[in-house]
Amino acid sequence: MPLDIERLKYASRVRGCLLGGALGNALGWPLSSTTLNEIRRQYGPSGVQGLVPDRDGCIGRISDDTQLTLFTAEALIGAHARMTQKKGGEDSSRITMTEMGSILSARVRDAYLRWQCTQTHVSPSEIVPAENPLEDAFRRTGHLINQSWLYAVRSPGQSTLTGLTHRFEPSPERPDGTPGPVNPESKGCMSTVRSSPFGLVRDDPELAFNMAASCARITHGHPTGYFSAGAFAFIIGRLVEGSSLKGATQEVLRVLTTVRNKEEVSRALQKALSLAEEGAPTPESVEKLGRGWVAEEALAIAVYCALTRQDMSPSEDWPKKQLSPLQKSLLLSVNHSGDSDSTGSMCGSLLGAAHGDTALPGDWVHQLEGRREIIEIADDLSLQVSEPFRMSYNDEWLTKYSVTRPE
Repeated sequence: MPLDIERLKYASRVRGCLLGGALGNALGWPLSSTTLNEIRRQYGPSGVQGLVPDRDGCIGRISDDTQLTLFTAEALIGAHARMTQKKGGEDSSRITMTEMGSILSARVRDAYLRWQCTQTHVSPSEIVPAENPLEDAFRRTGHLINQSWLYAVRSPGQSTLTGLTHRFEPSPERPDGTPGPVNPESKGCMSTVRSSPFGLVRDDPELAFNMAASCARITHGHPTGYFSAGAFAFIIGRLVEGSSLKGATQEVLRVLTTVRNKEEVSRALQKALSLAEEGAPTPESVEKLGRGWVAEEALAIAVYCALTRQDMSPSEDWPKKQLSPLQKSLLLSVNHSGDSDSTGSMCGSLLGAAHGDTALPGDWVHQLEGRREIIEIADDLSLQVSEPFRMSYNDEWLTKYSVTRPE
């Protein structure tokens, strides 16, 4: 494949991953914590069939799932740009996850602290200056912290909020399977939902696994929580490079055999693969995998729902009023009891990474909150990863992604 076509395909899949995740998030947000029976009573026997108003009457809103995913992407862009600066010259090689590892966890934590500021302040102008000038500069630097729409409080996870009160910057190595020092009993799905960008750096997916698992421990110390994050990033990485979802899932199961205390993650993924072979999917079959509140259940539901609708190409020319297989996958991932916005977000990330942004339903994407900014972050990430040594790092870019943060 010619290089330019390869780059365009990669850029489309990065866009697809971030937009698809946000789209699934928005589909599921009005349904989160609602039972399947309640969904059917309100929307009919098939449940929701598109974006519906949330409790405030608004359509297309995203939640903390997309917010934190974007802040993860922002941290990756900044770390990648900083390592490019350090290497200098016209080196044509890629910046690897290993090279970024020395600074990445600190930058990811910084990004999550900026997100935390959005949850405790009304708008960018309301952020109170910090006593330490360096800390104040960090709190006010970056693109996303200046986006007023991200200051909405949409049921942020308690483990994430409490975890960020601890100053813990994990090492970049693969975690050893023991509970981490921060929230060691927590395996909430937020550890995993926010981790898709680690798979978008075009590196060895095992290194994406390591970094996603490591950075999940910033807030979630349970091995199931952080290994689910690693598995999700690994699968995303394989999809971006063109692997099938089934193949990528089977491959990450082999990776999981090399670590301790991964049994809950492995069992959940194996169950998802088996269930996908058992016939027509239903919301009841989704609920055999759980409700999605914890990481391994959310991952299994997302994989299952994305697998069950791969029988026809999403790029096929569908009648206007007929749902495409990709749309059916997304709807399946949210029409169930439990954490619908998180399972929808993860399923959308998988589908978008596999098929690119052009496979996403345009009429749904058009209604998505923050659509332009999500596309901007996606395009900046793919540009930074694809052509780091051809870029001109002007002051605007350095400030936008906190590249010059003291280390």
